[in-house]
Amino acid sequence: MQYMLLIYGDQASWDTRTEEERGQIFEAYGAFTQELQDSGAMVAGDALEPTDTATTVRVQNDDVLTTDGPFAETKEQLGGYYLIEADSLDEAIGWAAKIPGARHGSVEVRPVMVFEEDGS
Repeated sequence: MQYMLLIYGDQASWDTRTEEERGQIFEAYGAFTQELQDSGAMVAGDALEPTDTATTVRVQNDDVLTTDGPFAETKEQLGGYYLIEADSLDEAIGWAAKIPGARHGSVEVRPVMVFEEDGS
């Protein structure tokens, strides 16, 4: 089964980190990503640009409305994701716990919905 591991963190705290601290975090992510790839569990993963580059889209009465920035103002923002293959939720949680961002933010684990071939 596939699981999406959504990584949330406080973007403002990232901006206060030193270059050395950021480098250590990037190294930790590189090591984690390599471990995930070596295990065969990794399907995809990417970091996202900061929230000030986001655009939120809504359609109301057939009008397309756009807003600069994320949908909601929260302390933690979505910073990236991994899409993985795992045999169980417990296995997916195990991988999520290894993500460096889980130490200073949170990781949401969600199963990917599987649709039957007839579209249901």
